[in-house]
Amino acid sequence: MKWAALAALVVIVLSLHLAGQAEVETAHRRVTGDTTPLRGVEGMETATFAAGCFWHVEEAFRLVEGVKATSVGYTGGHTEEPTYQEVCTGTTGHAEAVEVVYDPELVSYEELLALFWKVHNPTQKDRQGPDIGHQYRSAIFCHTPEQEKAARASMKALDESGRYRQPIVTEIVKAGTFWRAEEYHQQYFLKHGLSHCPR
Repeated sequence: MKWAALAALVVIVLSLHLAGQAEVETAHRRVTGDTTPLRGVEGMETATFAAGCFWHVEEAFRLVEGVKATSVGYTGGHTEEPTYQEVCTGTTGHAEAVEVVYDPELVSYEELLALFWKVHNPTQKDRQGPDIGHQYRSAIFCHTPEQEKAARASMKALDESGRYRQPIVTEIVKAGTFWRAEEYHQQYFLKHGLSHCPR
């Protein structure tokens, strides 16, 4: 009798543990998983930014409340289905970029723009820190005319604020095809427990 009761208790505890784990995993996937299932979901919007090495840029946006998914990849160039090795040559025209799927009821595009300006130096042309090349350029890829208007207004305000001695060189262009990067690049900081890009 005692063994049966103990076995039942173990089953109950294990079931509760697994249910809790599943809930955590579901929440984890919602924030860090593939953006593909979320594209086109009613109420969700997409923003795309390039600001140097996409690992740290993704991590910054991933942690924002209201951001439902992030994905790193390549965009703005002419090569179809580019690989990381190809983009690194600087010949594809693509930039390392981050696609952000977000709930505009929880976070505005203007707030995402503010973070974009904060996580990099927009006065450095075709580079960020030690990363040099057109693939590391500063760029905002706009999905709607409203995003373009907001991006240009935000850049103008920042340029006129006197924060930088040099002019802002960020490109503001229409979003094109976003080529998702290889899986080992996705949520790189999260996977490796990093707080900054390794050098």
